[in-house]
Amino acid sequence: MFTSSTTRASRVARLAAAGIAMALLVVGCGSSGGSAGGSASQTTVSTSGSGTGAAGGASNTASGDVTLITHDSFVIDDAMLADFETTSGLNVTVLAQGDAGAMVNQLLLTASNPLGDAVFGIDNTFASKAVDAGILAPYTSPAASNGSATYSIGDQLSAVDYGDVCVNVDHAYFTGKGLAEPVTFEDLAKPEYQDLLVVESPATSSPGLAFLLGTVAHFGEDGWQAYWTQLKDNGVKVTGGWTDAYTVDFSGSSGQGARPLVVSYASSPPSEVPDGATSAPTGALLDTCFRQVEYAGVLQGAKNPAGAQQVIDFLLSPQFQASVPDAMYVYPVDTAAALPAAWQSYAPVAPDPATLAPADIAQNRDAWISAWSDLVEG
Repeated sequence: MFTSSTTRASRVARLAAAGIAMALLVVGCGSSGGSAGGSASQTTVSTSGSGTGAAGGASNTASGDVTLITHDSFVIDDAMLADFETTSGLNVTVLAQGDAGAMVNQLLLTASNPLGDAVFGIDNTFASKAVDAGILAPYTSPAASNGSATYSIGDQLSAVDYGDVCVNVDHAYFTGKGLAEPVTFEDLAKPEYQDLLVVESPATSSPGLAFLLGTVAHFGEDGWQAYWTQLKDNGVKVTGGWTDAYTVDFSGSSGQGARPLVVSYASSPPSEVPDGATSAPTGALLDTCFRQVEYAGVLQGAKNPAGAQQVIDFLLSPQFQASVPDAMYVYPVDTAAALPAAWQSYAPVAPDPATLAPADIAQNRDAWISAWSDLVEG
């Protein structure tokens, strides 16, 4: 399996918890706003293909070298990448730059001399920041109509995948206690669920930030802080990242912790299903979800913009989209892409996830995190 040598802890840990090689998610999770000086990992795959056809129908035919900037949890099968190189005539270098926040910061710092040609992994919590900074060139892929356009936020970013950050529940705990499982955000603050919830800090964790944004979307600017006061009074535990929350504190994972409620992903339960089982020991509370969307784009000033366009088309191709669930444990945007059987049974998409406009997130993200830190950790 082709991947960079480092992986964002969230997605790796989410799968590692079930002993599955791949990770928060998981868009999990490194720091949501990591330092721009974080270390990068580079993997170069060079295939001497002679073809020049554009995968997915790019408007320009390209050849030569092309560099794709990603976050650390980008995963692609090496044979699939080699096939793309053969078809396109490109030699692809993947350059990982930490988590999504660190990657965007690096792109901003290097805008006058771009690190590469295309970028994958800018999510909706950082999209407006990237667009407003002018680091992306306009490009709309011919494949966008297959589902990517549903999450469009302009002509500079193409949606590639999405995931729902939700509270996960350990069914056995509640059955054993004879206690009804919570359903909504409001339920989590009720006395019967005191000391049962563990969350990640939005200052250091991608799912932690997503859960905070979900509460802002649900309760509004005038209500989210009062809600977090209720959670604090009800004994919510805060960890630095998804790995500790899910694999150490959560009772429904391999860590066998003490808390039966954890902020994770709607796609986490399938990883907990034992071989041969017909039911999942955990589930996602779909009324507590916030939707994360990951985008790709062509970098302004790219040395090979035509090649970058072909890479975007490839990320939206049926072949790559079909690989997304197993490779990165997120949902493909292509509505025709089949999900793994276990996902169809145990990882339903949230029907009405909380969302916020990317521009609102960009304008308020730092202030919300600061206010949360003062309130919950101060």
